[in-house]
Amino acid sequence: MNRKENYIELCKVEPSIPIFLQPWWLDCVCGESNWDVGLVYKGDSIAAAMPYYAIKKYGLIKIAQPQLTQHLGPWIRPSKAKYSKALGQEKDLLQSLVDELPAFITFHQSWHFSLTNWLPLYWKGFSQTTKYTYRIPDLTNLDVVLSDTLANIKTDIKKANNKYELTVHDDLPFSEFFELNKLTFSRQSKEVPYKESFVENLITCAVKKEQAKWFIAQDNSGKNHAGVLIVWDENSAYYLMGGGDPELRNSGATSLCMWEAIKFSSTVTKGFDFEGSMIEPVERFFRSFGGIQTPYFSISKNNSRLLKIIRGIRGIGQ
Repeated sequence: MNRKENYIELCKVEPSIPIFLQPWWLDCVCGESNWDVGLVYKGDSIAAAMPYYAIKKYGLIKIAQPQLTQHLGPWIRPSKAKYSKALGQEKDLLQSLVDELPAFITFHQSWHFSLTNWLPLYWKGFSQTTKYTYRIPDLTNLDVVLSDTLANIKTDIKKANNKYELTVHDDLPFSEFFELNKLTFSRQSKEVPYKESFVENLITCAVKKEQAKWFIAQDNSGKNHAGVLIVWDENSAYYLMGGGDPELRNSGATSLCMWEAIKFSSTVTKGFDFEGSMIEPVERFFRSFGGIQTPYFSISKNNSRLLKIIRGIRGIGQ
């Protein structure tokens, strides 16, 4: 079997590999022929893997982060060694994974928050930017989760239920959710960054795997106020997309949908990840649900001499 076939077999038996690193997800967001994986073995067992999205143009390769994919990057088999020895093993595995990459002009990946050691890539000439997400690591007790949310979220939920009499549906057509998502971009005078067919194909695959659901808050007249879309694996649910009608922003619908998504997530997985945003108003909303601020790394490298020269000139002018 080739590398991808071996990786596919690994994903069938290894529950710690997140949804965004699963072959079926990568087929959808990258295209079957546009992703590959580096593997490092220990004996006959795969000790580490790093799937990557390769964009090829004019014979050059850019390794990029696929759309709607919170994180990519390495998976490393957990070690039972002492801490210092485990770090040494991790160094060797990470650097071996880098050696597995094809020659590229640019590299960019966002890594899973559990990968806290990017030092081996620093020694290989890579850079990193720290970003943040918010996580609820334990959904066992929803009363505790609700008690950790700020008062404004609880007020929004009550307002949506009592004043606006909204009902959250999880069986409406995906097209209705996508319309709400588009409205969010139009309110900001921005173009939707992905095609509806792309998202629909991805979510259709995830629904078949029983790993996706969307929630839409609707009033008694049948008007959709807001929606939230999540995906999940064995360890966490992830907020993937949302949207709302700008004219109905004060109904509390978004908070209600998010809370319903969290409640549902408690029935299928262990935690909830708000798929953090560096946009201040979005960060404030996610933080209000009481999640733990969690850093993760955005890893990059530029091997293009032309781009280095351009960036150097820009730096001189600053």
